Amino acid sequence: MPDPMMPSDRTVSDLARALDDARSRRPEDGADPDVPVAATVVLLRDGGGLEVLMIERPDRGSFAGAWVFPGGKVEAVDRVAPAEPEEDVARRAAVRETQEEIGLVLNQDALVPLSCWDPPPGLALRIRTWFFLAAGGPAEATADMVLSESEVVSAAWLRPADALAAHGRGELTLYPPTWVTLHGLSMHVDSASALMASRVTGVERFETVARRGGEGPLLLWRGDAEYDTGDDGENDVVPGGAASAARHRLDIGALPWRYQRSE
Repeated sequence: MPDPMMPSDRTVSDLARALDDARSRRPEDGADPDVPVAATVVLLRDGGGLEVLMIERPDRGSFAGAWVFPGGKVEAVDRVAPAEPEEDVARRAAVRETQEEIGLVLNQDALVPLSCWDPPPGLALRIRTWFFLAAGGPAEATADMVLSESEVVSAAWLRPADALAAHGRGELTLYPPTWVTLHGLSMHVDSASALMASRVTGVERFETVARRGGEGPLLLWRGDAEYDTGDDGENDVVPGGAASAARHRLDIGALPWRYQRSE
């Protein structure tokens, strides 16, 4: 049985405590210049099915003990002009952080933008994060990878479905953007399929709203029938709701997490 106080519970408990400070979204939230920006790279390879490179963070600091994709916050060195697009700055940060954390040098032009995640407004700690896809072969994983001792405990190539199953059993810690990204990638048979799908659909923006559900916190995104229904201070979601209502949400109140998205 997993320890009830293990790190995988931190996401749920932290969000549950922060719900009293959460508020409804405003049009300007998704591009708030006061919110720090970060970037991460989802490296893909084909080995017995689609695999992704994941790293385990130390049990301290940001994302303590979690399994994530290589990445980190944008720094001054990543900006070449004051008013350049945020995606361009994030792309440079993604390349730099990947080299610093695991020793792999990527071509920034080869990165395929996947998504941009904006946390629930009103929370004390918010970081807007860009996710990029990139192809990574077995040779890179074995010959060129040098892990940063201060930022990475271990690294592994995992099939997305296997990582989700391990999280559902309480065996590893994931944060919601990582979980949803793995869920989407689990639908692809190989890296070519995943890269092509992202090129066709373009960047998906996850502008998050936090609500209270029957078992604990819910994260909602545009397309959910209750996305715009909560006023400040009213963060509860009606249990069940209309069976035919549109859904785009992640229920993180209990393991395994449950993702609902209406077609």
